[in-house]
Amino acid sequence: MNLKGRDFLTLLDYTPEEIAYLVDLAAELKAKKKAGVLHDVLRGKNVALIFEKTSTRTRCSFEVAAHDLGMGSTYLDPTGSQIGKKESIADTARVLGRMFDGIEYRGYGQEIVNELAKYSTVPVWNGLTNEFHPTQILADFLTIKEHFGKLAGLKFAYMGDARYNMGNSLMVACSKLGMHFVACTTKEYFPNEELVETCKGYAAQSGATITLTEDVKEGKLMPEEVNEACIERYLDTHDIPDPDLLIRTSGEQRLSNYLLWQLAYTEFYFTDVPWPDFSKQELEKAIEQYNRRDRRYGGVKEE
Repeated sequence: MNLKGRDFLTLLDYTPEEIAYLVDLAAELKAKKKAGVLHDVLRGKNVALIFEKTSTRTRCSFEVAAHDLGMGSTYLDPTGSQIGKKESIADTARVLGRMFDGIEYRGYGQEIVNELAKYSTVPVWNGLTNEFHPTQILADFLTIKEHFGKLAGLKFAYMGDARYNMGNSLMVACSKLGMHFVACTTKEYFPNEELVETCKGYAAQSGATITLTEDVKEGKLMPEEVNEACIERYLDTHDIPDPDLLIRTSGEQRLSNYLLWQLAYTEFYFTDVPWPDFSKQELEKAIEQYNRRDRRYGGVKEE
C-alpha cells in the first residue's frame, strides 16, 4: 500500500484498510527497533514539529521516531515560530514546505492544521487538535492489538467527556475497524451528533456498533464494580507501587495530566532547578525535605 505524500489530518480521511496498514506498519517498525535492526530508510529527510500546545510524550515520540527513520527534526514551540501572529498560517505552510519534507502540528482548532495542509507542498500530520488526535489512536490500537491479537469484534468503552479529540477519534476508528464503541457519560458530553451519524454509517459497513449511554449498566459494567481496585487493574502501573514523592523541576508546579490517579497520596516537591542541572545533591535535598514531612494519606491532621 502506498500512502506517500498523504496528509494525516483525521482518520475520517482514511479507509479501514489504510488504518489497519498503518497499525501493522507501526508494529513492524517497533519490532525492528526492539531487535536492534536499523531502519533509517528516510535518511536525508527533515520534518518540522510545530507545537502550539507543548507535550513531553508527543514531542519525544515524534523526535525519536524521526531519528530512528534517519530524519532530522526541528522543534518549534509557541515562542519559536510566528504562525498565526506575524506570519499567516498559509505563509508558514509555504515557507516550511520549501525547507522540510513533512510538517507535524499539535495545537488548537482543526481548521489550523487543515489550512496548513491546504497551502503546504509537503505532507502535514495532526499531532493533536481540539477535535481530533489520529496519531494517538494509532498508538492506542497498536497496544490493543498487541494484547488481544485483533481489533475487529472487540468492545471499547470510553468513560468521560467524549466531545473532543479522543472521544471523536476513538469513535471514528472503532466504527471503521469493526470495534464496538461505547461512550458512557452524561448527554452534554456526547460526541457531535453529525459525527455520530457519520460513524454509524461506517459501523453499518464494518459490523461495529456505536453506543452512547448515561447508564453504566448498559455499558456492561455494574455500578458496584466501579471501585478503586477496578480502576487500578487497568492502569499501566497496576503492578508497581504508587509513588511516594513527585519532584517537579524547572519551576513547574503542575501535574501535566501525568499519573493523576497514582499521585492521589503522593508528596510533591517543587524546585526551580532545571532538569539537566538536577544533580545527586538536589535529589538528596528533596528526599531530606520529604523525610521531615508528616504524611497523612488523605487523613485530617489531629490538633
